[in-house]
Amino acid sequence: MDDVDRRLEEAIGALLDRRRRGGSICPSEAARAVDPDGWRELMPAARAAAGRLAAAGAVEVTRSGAVVDVALARGPVRIRRPAS
Repeated sequence: MDDVDRRLEEAIGALLDRRRRGGSICPSEAARAVDPDGWRELMPAARAAAGRLAAAGAVEVTRSGAVVDVALARGPVRIRRPAS
């Protein structure tokens, strides 16, 4: 894991900490927090960071409200803290 990956994971955590309980974020928010100008290029890395955090049980990745595997999900996803 390189510095950008670590920064993306930290950004996901920080953004979720600022959301209301049960709130979610888009991976693009983390990418923008890490690199406001080059965020589009960071989208695959932001989704991968969400996947690592989900595998560790720190977050859930959802599509249309249902928990999904971000590696298999197509289209927009959201990231949230686990309900429990």
